[in-house]
Amino acid sequence: MTILLEVCVDSAESLAAAIEGGAGRIELCSALELGGLTPLPSLMRIAARAPIPVYAMIRPHAGPFIFDGVDAEAMMLDIEAVRAAGLAGVVIGANRPDGTLDMALIHRLKAHAAGLGSTLHRAFDLVPDADQALEQAIELGCERILTSGCALKAADGLDTLKRLSAKAAGRISIMPGSGVRPANVGEILRATGAREVHGSCSAPVGSRDRRAVAFGFEGKNTNKTDIEVVREMRRAIEAVG
Repeated sequence: MTILLEVCVDSAESLAAAIEGGAGRIELCSALELGGLTPLPSLMRIAARAPIPVYAMIRPHAGPFIFDGVDAEAMMLDIEAVRAAGLAGVVIGANRPDGTLDMALIHRLKAHAAGLGSTLHRAFDLVPDADQALEQAIELGCERILTSGCALKAADGLDTLKRLSAKAAGRISIMPGSGVRPANVGEILRATGAREVHGSCSAPVGSRDRRAVAFGFEGKNTNKTDIEVVREMRRAIEAVG
């Protein structure tokens, strides 16, 4: 069975690089430096032309995955934008103040996204009980959980990722993500038995305009999806698969 590589991108340029490099699915975002926010409708429409499935992040603002009523309304409208653009799915999640999954809100989001694919994002990594949250994700009907194994990086959460994959027993896919690079993806896949993996496949790009940096319009250094890193990741994955 082929192992699928999902690449997260936040621009049309990175989208093209991920596809050319060999990604099997796209997680479409804005502001990856903040962990990924909802992409603009214009980027969604561009991404809808992609020859591979594209899932859009549904996250209205940075910070904890704790959302109020206004946030929930915005997320519902963003899901409608995803459907209108013709994308394949959504990436959703929410926590309660105690860290547990906000099941009421995620159920609403999932119902509003009926007919679209769904990934439960790294709100999962903040829960106090990963095994309970796994069963809740299955109850929600999500296709997969994007998770680092409740660690900062997937390479540090291998034991949890392996346990979750075993407990999932094919009922839901466990997709390792966070800090996944060509140098460690083989170890992560062999340790967990995962059949899909998530990464940015990015490389740092220096600022091209000092004035823009001085005025605060551009960061000093940014990361962008790199075709060669995507290709390296694919080769490393194929060596395992």
